[in-house]
Formats: sequence, structure tokens, C-alpha cells
Amino acid sequence: MTKFSELGLAEPIQQAIADTGYTAPTPIQAGVIPAMLDGKDIVGIAQTGTGKTAAFVLPVLNKLVNDDHKVGPRRVKTLMLVPTRELATQIADGLKTYGKNVSFNSTVVVGGVKPGNQLKALANGLDIVIATPGRLLDHLNTGAVRLDKTTTVILDEADQMLDLGFMPAIRKIMAKLPNTRQTAMLSATMPKQIRMLANDFLHNPVEVSVAPASKPIEKIDQSVCMIPPNAKRAVLVQLLADREVERAIVFTRTKHGADRVVKHLDKAGLMAAAIHGNKSQNNRQKTLKAFRNGQMPILVATDVAARGIDIDDVSHVINYELPNVSESYVHRIGRTARAGRSGVAIALCDPSERKYLRDIERLTKVKLRVRDVSIEDALEAEQAAQAMAASSRPAGREVEVEQDEDKQRERRQRRPNNNKRRQSSGQKPGQKQGGKPNRQQGRNQDRHQADSRSDNRADNRSGKPAKKREEGADNKRRNSAPSGDKPARAKKPFYTDRSQQRRNRKQRNQQSGGNDNRQRQRQAG
Repeated sequence: MTKFSELGLAEPIQQAIADTGYTAPTPIQAGVIPAMLDGKDIVGIAQTGTGKTAAFVLPVLNKLVNDDHKVGPRRVKTLMLVPTRELATQIADGLKTYGKNVSFNSTVVVGGVKPGNQLKALANGLDIVIATPGRLLDHLNTGAVRLDKTTTVILDEADQMLDLGFMPAIRKIMAKLPNTRQTAMLSATMPKQIRMLANDFLHNPVEVSVAPASKPIEKIDQSVCMIPPNAKRAVLVQLLADREVERAIVFTRTKHGADRVVKHLDKAGLMAAAIHGNKSQNNRQKTLKAFRNGQMPILVATDVAARGIDIDDVSHVINYELPNVSESYVHRIGRTARAGRSGVAIALCDPSERKYLRDIERLTKVKLRVRDVSIEDALEAEQAAQAMAASSRPAGREVEVEQDEDKQRERRQRRPNNNKRRQSSGQKPGQKQGGKPNRQQGRNQDRHQADSRSDNRADNRSGKPAKKREEGADNKRRNSAPSGDKPARAKKPFYTDRSQQRRNRKQRNQQSGGNDNRQRQRQAG
């Protein structure tokens, strides 16, 4: 099939496709669209940037063209599960583009934002919901949405969705779906162990594989720089300062590593921004918008945030740190060379990452070209860039950065120790953080506090100054002390047992010759 008109799509959808300028489907679209229109389960494997999103969006919209059935409140017809918020936004944009001539209602259900608008949209029932597993599971637990009427389920980036970290949430969501449904799973990679997990959710799936698994796009110029760890920052600045770098994405392994790279690039005078899971949804959207519009030429991201970055004119991808999962390398470099363009992918590899490099070359079956890099020249270029940036940076900004560093230093110095933290949080000194308290120390602490409270009550009742009260107590003890001339007066016993009191009274009466009251009664009689 060489034209969209041969795929069996409805006329409104074909008109929307023609307005975008596309005339022929990609191989993954030509394989997935007819199978989904027939109602079959799908496993789609294709390289990043080959049109997987349109491969499942178009069949879903085609079903809604002649479907006048209204879903009930809190029900969903089609559920699309994605691993990241950026990918959810990308799919929502695709629905608007290809479904502008189709009447449907949809919403995006992701974390990082307040759930109020999501709850309002879900209350009326929706045709399409694009969601991340965590936030969708929260709404399912509260009863804000039900999946008992859902007929189509799509898992985009399936290998990431079915990774061990997502498996508990995915299984809980799939358990709430009806048994009769259509399920489609699409991704750039599909390892064997992930395919075994996918078989639990699909029924006789049709596998559409248009490229060898985990093989990157051939139009990407891949190379690697073998450098020591302490030279990575300098080499990164040298690479990004090249005029050929129009728009670049730098990948790190951790979120904090991404923030550190942004700070270092800022000192060198290079405009960069980070995007990762710790950023709020609004911040991530603003950063992506600035990067897409060219206002921010460098984007620093993590592996999870890489899913869903669909920007056609990314010229360079730099792996500041090699991923410990080989499949993630394919997703990283797939951010460039999109929509038929070419791209450049450069990896910075230190001696501790050579095992990751071997795994990547074994998976992709591509031997990366070693790029010659002069570390001395890179260090000199970095120092020159920092000096130039410091001279051109406004004085107010430099003072602001220094003040921020001073505030952070003071905050670390004022950080309380463990005992102060426990006291401020209501924990007892004998109690461990998050554990059971030390009982003996806890009892001693309670006894000490009770004694201090009783002393305070006694002081308040007396109404005397503390010094005079102490002197009065000393005098009282001095007067009650025994001396040689005067024998100490025996303390009067105090009995709480009434039977003992009666026995003592009877004994005294016997010693005194009888009860005086009885003698008076006899004399009076």
C-alpha cells in the first residue's frame, strides 16, 4: 500500500492527513492500520521517528467517525497508556491534528498537575483518555473513572511500560478492563523478556516488525569520545560550542546529574535547561516549548523524559553518560534524524562505562567510530568560554548566583542534628527515625517530664520566689533533724487499711483499761 486512501480510512481523516502534507504511509503505518481496523491485537516494532503515533491514532479516530454511541458517566471508550507526560501531550496534539474533522472528546490524565480539571472531564464520560499509569490508578481507586466499558487499549512505548517499575500499576489497570477488548502495543524495542510479559495481555496478536529490533536509524552519524571522567564537562562545552550544533539534546543518567550539567553550561555561557521527573508539569511544558521554538538551543534530559520529545529539527544528541540499559541508547539517539532528516549522535565514554559501550554495540550491531578529542584544547576552550561568560554576565546576576550559593551553604550549616530533628518532629530521644522507640529511655524521659511538671505546679501554688522557697525548705529540714538533747519525734504512722486501724484502736483500749465510753454508759445507768 503506497497511499493512505488504500488503507480504508474514512474521508474526514483522509482530508486531515492531506492537510498535513503526508501522502504515503510509513511501513509501520501500512502494517498496523489495516490490522487495527480489523479489530486484531497488535505488537508493533519500529524505529523511533517512523510514525508509530499516527499508526494507532488514525484507526482509533476512524472508529469514532460513525460511532454515535454515548459512553456513560465516568466511562472511557479508548484508553491510551504512556510512560511520560510529554508523550501524552504529543499524542493529544496528534489527535487534534488528525481528528479535526471528527467529533470526539478526550483528555490527558497525568501527574504533576492538580486533578480538578481531570475529574470534571472524566465525570461526563470520554471517548479517548491518554494517561500515565500512576495518576490513572489514583482515579480508579477513588472511583472517578471506570474501565468496564472500554473497548480499545493502547500501550505506547510498550517496553518501558512493561518494565518492572510499571508492572504493578499496569496489571492493576488491565485487571479492571473487560476481557473482550482490542489491545495494541507499540515501541521502538521489544526484548524477549518483555514480549513474554506482553503475551499475558494480548490474544493472538499480529506482530508488525518493520526493522530489526533495537537497530537505530541509518541516517544517524554515530561516534564516541574515549575520555577520562574529569574531562567530560570540558569536552561537552567544546562540542556544544561548535557552530554546526543548531539544536542539541544532552542525556544524563540521573536527575541531579542533569541539573549539574545545566549549571556548568550556564557558567560557560551556553543557554540550556533541564527536563526530568522532579520538574513540575508546567515547567516541563515551558521548557519544551522554548526548545521547540529555538529560544533554548540545548535541552538536558534523562531517559524517562526522552520518551515523547518529538521535535523534527534536532541536529545533535550527546550522551553525556552512557545508559546502563542498552535499549535506552536507541531511544536517546532516536530524538534526532526524525521525519527523514539526518542527525549526529556523540557518546562521551569514560573507562568505567566501556562495558555499557560494548553492550550497546552488541545490541545495535554497529561499531561506533572513535572521535579524536584533544583534552588540553577542550580545557582551554572551557576556561575561555567561562571567562567570556563571566565578563558578559550582568553584575546583578553574578551577585544573585553568589547569594544563592551562600544561602545554600548557610542552610547546610544550620541543618539540625538527629536529636533536634526528632524533638522538632515530636519524636523522643530514644526513638529511631521511622522505627520503634527505646522503651527504657522513653520511660525515663516521661518520668523526668512528669517530675518537672509537678515541680512547676507546686511552685505556682506557693506563690513565693524560687530562692525563698529553697531557703524555707532548708530550714524545715534543719528543724526536723534529730539533736543530742532532744530525741527525734517519731512520725505518726498513716494506715490506709481500715481493718488495721480498728485493730490498733482495740489494742489501745485494752492497755488503758477498757473503753471510756462504755464505762460512762454504765455509770449513767
